[in-house]
Amino acid sequence: MSAVLLVCAASTLFMVGVAWFVQVVHYPLFRMVGEERFAAFHDAHSRRTGYVVALPMLLELLSSLALVIEPPGDSTWLAVAGALLAVAIWASTLGLLAPHHGRIGREGPSAGNLTRLVELSWPRTLLWSAHGVVVVAMLALAMADQ
Repeated sequence: MSAVLLVCAASTLFMVGVAWFVQVVHYPLFRMVGEERFAAFHDAHSRRTGYVVALPMLLELLSSLALVIEPPGDSTWLAVAGALLAVAIWASTLGLLAPHHGRIGREGPSAGNLTRLVELSWPRTLLWSAHGVVVVAMLALAMADQ
C-alpha cells in the first residue's frame, strides 16, 4: 500500500469529519452569537479554522492528484474520481464559501447570510463524503492486492 494513498485517506477522512461537524454543529450555532460579539467571533472562527484545515486540505489535494499519476493497482478510475472531487471541494471553498464568509464579515450575521452559509456548505460536505467513500474503496482494493 502506498504512502500517498495513506496520506490521501487520512487527510480526506479527517476532513470528512470536520465537514460534517461544521455543517451540522458549528455553522448552525452562528445564529446563537449576539450581533455585538459576532464580528470578533467570526474573525476568530475564520482564523482558527484555517489553522485546523489548511494542511489536511492541501495534503488531500496534492495526494489526490498524485494518485492519478500513480494509482495503486486497478484503481485508476477511483483515483481520477478522487482528484475531481478534491478539485471540486477546493473550487467550492474558494469560489463559494470563502467569498460568503467575506460577505458575512462585511455585512454581519443576518438571517439570510447565515442560512445561505449552511446552504452553500451542503454541497461541499457531500463532496467530501463522496471523496471519503472513494478513498475507502481505494484502500480496500489496495488491501485486497496484498
